[in-house]
Amino acid sequence: MFSKAFGLYRESFSGLSREIWLLSGVMLINRAGTMVIPFLSVYLTQQLGFSLAQTGWVMSSFGAGSVAGSLIGGKLSDRVGFYQVQFWALLLSGFSFIALSLFTSFYAMCLAVFVSTTIADAFRPANFTAIAAYSRAENRTRAIALLRMAINLGWAVGPALGGFLAIHYGYHFLFWADGLTCIAAAIIFRFALPPRFAEEEEEGGTEEGAVKALPRSVYHDKPYLLFLFLTLLNGLAFMQLFSAFPVFLKQEVFLNEGQIGALLALNGLTIGLLEMPLIFILEKRVPALKIISFGTLLIGAAFLLFNAFGPWPGIALASMLLLTFGEMFSLPFLSTRAIGFAGRHNRGAYMSLFSTTYSLSHILAPNIGLQMAGIWGFPALWYVIAGITVLAALGFQLVYRRENQRPVGKH
Repeated sequence: MFSKAFGLYRESFSGLSREIWLLSGVMLINRAGTMVIPFLSVYLTQQLGFSLAQTGWVMSSFGAGSVAGSLIGGKLSDRVGFYQVQFWALLLSGFSFIALSLFTSFYAMCLAVFVSTTIADAFRPANFTAIAAYSRAENRTRAIALLRMAINLGWAVGPALGGFLAIHYGYHFLFWADGLTCIAAAIIFRFALPPRFAEEEEEGGTEEGAVKALPRSVYHDKPYLLFLFLTLLNGLAFMQLFSAFPVFLKQEVFLNEGQIGALLALNGLTIGLLEMPLIFILEKRVPALKIISFGTLLIGAAFLLFNAFGPWPGIALASMLLLTFGEMFSLPFLSTRAIGFAGRHNRGAYMSLFSTTYSLSHILAPNIGLQMAGIWGFPALWYVIAGITVLAALGFQLVYRRENQRPVGKH
């Protein structure tokens, strides 16, 4: 039994290119230093004395920068190539995170967070384009999952170490550690990965679940725009993990920074261990949209647990596990579906809009979450989030039914 399970686990990692493995290593180093974002809302409220409303606006500045960075990164990826965009985004974001520690006033923090995130998130559409170039259609979801595994294993280290540093040495060290790991990742990226551009990629056939054969303007692709709207709803719920959820754990569950960091680390560690074999088992057996729909419902259920059973540490642990499985069942499949809509010469534009969708959720989620929690309380927020996930799940099911009513590709 054990040998069979181990064989399945090992097989789930087979067939991926050397470049995907190297890129995953770079992401592991980069995300092992992720300390600022998980604790930013706690830092703003506890250290700088910002109100929940002010914290919501700063986190929305983070989202606005993410939108700007995604749009800029996508355009640059199609023009100068994804390689250069990834390198410079990693390098410059390192310096910007270090500089972020210098700002303490509300308006200065909003501006500094916006600039830092614009630089950092230019990386995202370039990274998606790189995955498409370094992988084949038949293993693209697993290639995305391997990068997510690296990101989440890093996430298992970063917040836990960040919580330790915040308690014992102060928040100032978080900004330096985050920035220096970004710079280190950029240097390793430059020396470990050979330059490659999207136009050099091999013709790997049509992606699993692709909905069209020829590239066209992303803004006239109505099925893709509907898909992005549903993705936005998923993001509005999931992004509470980075804004309202840490504040809730601090104020209502009475966890300290170390305990919050440990919970966030559990999220990354679980994904790192289980996501690859789960995808390997599911991707050929269950339609992607059904998996996404189920994962979206799990995200809503994770927050609703607190209303059903109360804000105590055991429920926080159960909530994090549900949220983690919801993430595993939805996010990697959303990324693969998005890549499948694009043609080889406009992937930057398509993945830019996909990244922008999640960036919009970074803008909307903190304000919806923290403003609502400040006015009506966290229980009202969790009911609203659960309702959003139900709406999104029904939408993905509707898209699945429509696609299967017409003989267009394979879904």
